[in-house]
Amino acid sequence: MTEGKIEARLAAMGLTLPEPRRFPSENRQGCVLVGNVMFVSGHGPHHPGMDIVRRGKLGAELSVEQGYEVAKACGLSILATLRAALGDLDRVSRVVRLLGMVNCTPTFELMPKVVDGASDLLFELFGPERGRHGRAAVGMASLPRQQPVEISGEFEVSGP
Repeated sequence: MTEGKIEARLAAMGLTLPEPRRFPSENRQGCVLVGNVMFVSGHGPHHPGMDIVRRGKLGAELSVEQGYEVAKACGLSILATLRAALGDLDRVSRVVRLLGMVNCTPTFELMPKVVDGASDLLFELFGPERGRHGRAAVGMASLPRQQPVEISGEFEVSGP
C-alpha cells in the first residue's frame, strides 16, 4: 500500500488510521465495489488509539461532544477499510453519502451534530469538491455492542 496526499493530510491533522475492522462472518465484508462506487458497511468506533467512549446512549450517558468524537472515530475506521480495499486513499474521488445512526434516547434530537464528527473529518480531509456529501443522521433505540454511533457510506473511486 502506498501513502499519498490524503494520508499525508491525515498525518498533518494529527490523526492515524486503525487496523481495518474484521467482520465476524463470511457473508459480509467492509466494502463492496460496484462500478466506480464503493459501498462501505456500517462501522462503529473501532479505533484503539483514540480516547473515546465506546458504549452508551446520546441524551443519557454521552454528551453531543463525546458523540462527535465517536463519529470521527467511525470515519477513521471507514477510511482504514477504504485504504485496505483500494491501496491508496487518493483513489477516493468523492465522498457521495453517509448514513449516521446514533444510539440515543427517544427525546434526543441532535443526531446531525453528532454525525458531524465524521462529516467534518471527511470534508476537511478531502476538501469541499471531494468531501462535501449527502447525508442522513438518524436516531436508533439500540446499536450493536451498545456502541454510540455507527456510520456507513458510499464513495466514488477512480483507477483499477
